[in-house]
Amino acid sequence: MALPKIILHGYWRSSASYRVRIALNMKGVAVTHRSVNLRAGDQKQSAHLDLNPQGYVPILELEDGTCLTQSLAVLDYLDATYPEPALMPRDAILRSKILAASLVIASDIHPIQNLSVLKYIRAEYGQGDAAVKEWVQHWITRGFESLEAMGNASKEFFLTDTPMFFECCLIPQIYNARRFGVDMTPFPKLLAVEARCQALSAFENALPENQADAPTADE
Repeated sequence: MALPKIILHGYWRSSASYRVRIALNMKGVAVTHRSVNLRAGDQKQSAHLDLNPQGYVPILELEDGTCLTQSLAVLDYLDATYPEPALMPRDAILRSKILAASLVIASDIHPIQNLSVLKYIRAEYGQGDAAVKEWVQHWITRGFESLEAMGNASKEFFLTDTPMFFECCLIPQIYNARRFGVDMTPFPKLLAVEARCQALSAFENALPENQADAPTADE
């Protein structure tokens, strides 16, 4: 069987790649997954930089060779191209609120705990793992405190009764929070959303450990 012609260039533990995997699964879009090993520095190679001069993942490479970057922009493309199920509602105010919550993660939390930023903190400021972990915990916790206040407890998910754009961003960030030992007990709304999402195959199949490039137990 021929592989799908759309290619997702990503990394198993990249939360931005994780967002796109969830959306692709929700939309039922088949792609070929191409691993970019961030730990090994694959993102710095010329072949990758030709696709994305920023040297980041994910990249969604379309059949005609067009390369789409930045995970939220890719989600927007997928929603425009594959309208069902919708990732954004038609209501303009609700759409704005969902986008604002998504940007708390994508603009405020995630960038300052990215691999390249943490490497820079270690190298330039001589910070060890404990200090870096504390840095990450602080900013995730601060962002989650805001999100917990923004959620609508009367809805099945964060602001809606079906998972949408925001949930594609939230679930990877909670995964990262657990990696860094963030105490999640103060965030019952977020945990309830997570539990409902993880019961769905689109989210389960997108889990980092379920990706082909995830290391096995003996690696």
